[in-house]
Amino acid sequence: MAATGSVSWQPQEEGLKEICGLLEQQISPSSSADKSQIWQQLQHYSQFPDFNNYLAFILARAEGKSVEIRQAAGLLLKNNLRTAYKLMAPAHQQYIKSELLPCLGAGDKHIRSTVGTIVTVIVQQGGIPGWPELLQALVNCLDSNDLNLMEGAMDALSKICEDIPQVLDSDVPGLAERPINIFLPRLFQFFQSPHASLRKLSLGSVNQYIMLMPSALYTSMDKYLQGLFVLANDPAAEVRKLVCAAFVQIIEVRPSFLEPHLKNVIEYMLLVNKDSDEEVALEAGEFWSAYCEAQLPVDELREYLPRLIPILLSNMAYADDDESLLDAEDDESLPDRDQDLKPRFHTSRFHGSDDAEDDDDDDSFNVWNLRKCSAAALDALSNVFGDEILPTLMPIIQAKLSASGDEAWKDREAAVLALGAVGEGCINGLYPHLSEIVAFLIPLLDDKFPLIRSISCWTLSRFSKYIVQGSGHQKGYEQFDAALMGLLRRILDTNKRVQEAACSAFATLEEEAAEELAPRLEIILQHLMCAFGKYQRRNLRIVYDAIGTLADAVGGELNQPVYLEILMPPLIAKWQQVSNSDKDLFPLLECFTSIAQALGTGFSQFAQPVFQRCINIIQTQQLAKVDPVSAGVQYDKEFIVCSLDLLSGLAEGLGSGIESLVSQSNLRDLLLQCCMDDASDVRQSAFALLGDLSRVCPIHLQPRLSEFLDIAAKQLNNPNLRETISVANNACWAIGELAIKVRQEISPIVMTVIQCLVPILQHSEGLNKSLIENSAITLGRLAWVCPELVSPHMEHFMQSWCISLSTIRDDIEKEDAFRGLCAMVRANPSGALSSLVFMCKAIASWHEIRSEELHNEVCQVLHGYKQMLRNGAWDQCMSALEPPVKDKLSKYQV
Repeated sequence: MAATGSVSWQPQEEGLKEICGLLEQQISPSSSADKSQIWQQLQHYSQFPDFNNYLAFILARAEGKSVEIRQAAGLLLKNNLRTAYKLMAPAHQQYIKSELLPCLGAGDKHIRSTVGTIVTVIVQQGGIPGWPELLQALVNCLDSNDLNLMEGAMDALSKICEDIPQVLDSDVPGLAERPINIFLPRLFQFFQSPHASLRKLSLGSVNQYIMLMPSALYTSMDKYLQGLFVLANDPAAEVRKLVCAAFVQIIEVRPSFLEPHLKNVIEYMLLVNKDSDEEVALEAGEFWSAYCEAQLPVDELREYLPRLIPILLSNMAYADDDESLLDAEDDESLPDRDQDLKPRFHTSRFHGSDDAEDDDDDDSFNVWNLRKCSAAALDALSNVFGDEILPTLMPIIQAKLSASGDEAWKDREAAVLALGAVGEGCINGLYPHLSEIVAFLIPLLDDKFPLIRSISCWTLSRFSKYIVQGSGHQKGYEQFDAALMGLLRRILDTNKRVQEAACSAFATLEEEAAEELAPRLEIILQHLMCAFGKYQRRNLRIVYDAIGTLADAVGGELNQPVYLEILMPPLIAKWQQVSNSDKDLFPLLECFTSIAQALGTGFSQFAQPVFQRCINIIQTQQLAKVDPVSAGVQYDKEFIVCSLDLLSGLAEGLGSGIESLVSQSNLRDLLLQCCMDDASDVRQSAFALLGDLSRVCPIHLQPRLSEFLDIAAKQLNNPNLRETISVANNACWAIGELAIKVRQEISPIVMTVIQCLVPILQHSEGLNKSLIENSAITLGRLAWVCPELVSPHMEHFMQSWCISLSTIRDDIEKEDAFRGLCAMVRANPSGALSSLVFMCKAIASWHEIRSEELHNEVCQVLHGYKQMLRNGAWDQCMSALEPPVKDKLSKYQV
């Protein structure tokens, strides 16, 4: 077959020489040639239809050339085929495929591996049916007993299994069975190969199918498990690691398969959790968290806890080569390198109830290792077994904590980490001893080892909720104050790791303590602003977060001259120093957002330059999107998102005081453009701002009102609603806010919006709670403003609407929705008859209606139906209600 392919196409000597020469220059580290020029030259050659044939020829046949050049040709070929394979002439495709197959068993390992990668790309592009010879070639190689052939085929097969496993579990025209059925028995056979490389590749390939679980694997599960037990004590660490990974995945996906073997698997995992190879031990450590989440019988694991917990604790000590040990030497005076700065992600503003939970375990050095994995396992065990683990755990923790001497610091550190790890799951058992634990932790904040200082910050923060709860009595308050002051001292530590841990822990404490912080505001601000003055770039972001969290926590308390004099001058100086294209501006914009909301009208004195800068940033970025050269900056949508959110914060803080700023700017036109942006997070923040401006100065939106409404309605009618749910949520809320301000002017789009809202309410399963609540409220607001348009359609949505209204907590927005309900019933009383029971339940969901006028309206509605429904129909409706609902309705005298 190869022969026929090669007759039809032959390389020209000249071209071959030129391409080899270029490749040689490209890979040579010493070559003085300009790499970008070589790259352009190669791109130029890519225009020739047979360029890829040359590359295949060099990879497969250029015996006289170095392996590096042949490999470079192969990698370039792989990248070209990714984009161009489907556009190539069939004869060229065929030539390349025919050159690759004989190289599967090439003598050089690097060539084999490169061929395997290219084969996978071709299968990705053309599928198995597009290359009928491939399967037979792979089978022949696997069955050949020649190590090069077996390894080459296995390498290609393992890459297919990793990148596109589903292609082998699909029907192929002309084949009696799916390819996976042909390969699986051969893969199992290789489990017993004397060659570690084949054992590793075959096991890795089968593991890729645990998630997909094709029937071929499902029916040979026993054989697979037997194979895993045989490989369990393999001399090669790579293989043991894959055995552990298999057990972890099986327990996540199909725990029932392991149930008959649980004792054996647990025994094995205990053994390899102490493996001399750290990667094997890490993979084994994942098993315990997976077990806890798998809903398997916990009794099976219970008897092993006395053996498991000591292993986890000993694995929680820092390894000698842990990079954190090097980082711990970082003194605050060393500037951060760019690679130390983690990419940061701003979460667009979201109007509604279920905001995503923040993960408080923000470990900045996000390298997953045995220590963190073991702490996560202990956390998981504490959540499943609770206080049961304490009798085993506490004596070990106490022994490690009392280990004296410098050389034992890692044990002491691991003990503090363990306390924090079980701080949630075992809180009932720890609670009686909490003041002793806290009293023990506070002095550790001043330990001579920086990593003990930093872990003590984290562990204290895990108990912050209870420290705050206890602050009501004298002793508890003294402890709260000691923890607060201790963390503030650590915020001014000279070590970067400790600064970071202390700032994050303090932000957690702030969230819990909220207004309890007010008496200490001055000293808190002094410490935070001192840190602000001395931190390097990376930790500066965390100070911004702590300042923002403080503002959110204490709100208007912050609005006092003595506090503002400490807080604002350094922030304003930084604000003037950072340029509009510097990413260090993001956390500053976020910080100002929180401060503006907290200070309310107190922010007026700082508002003008902040407002103007946001406008400038949005304008520059919108220009950069189409013309970065004349904008002078590269487009980055995050600048727009942060600026929109800060403007929302200003609208919320200043209220109608923002009107003079809006009236003198082109914010309206910029905002409309942002509402139409192709990036969903820009639209999300834009609609949040639209809603906020509707509340405080709708008059300035008036000239383009119909465009705003049209574009907002479009967000609700999006076929991919689930992917842009937060955009729809904010747009929906903004329409409702506009409706109650512009009243009748909303009428042209009312029916369009109602048609989008009703399906959301009727098919609410799987949508987020906030979108459903906002849809119910906006529907009610539209009904209140335009009852004559909405009420004729009541019977289509009354039931699902009332069910949604029942779940909303009492507030102003819910009042508006019920004003809409009353207005519709007045306009079309018969429209609600079939849903009367649901309407009564919705009314009963009020704890109390604060507005006397609305309370009276609801009374009238209920009495109206009572009079309308004679002959026992009303009593029949009442008897369908549960007793607590009837009790709630009694306050309306029905």
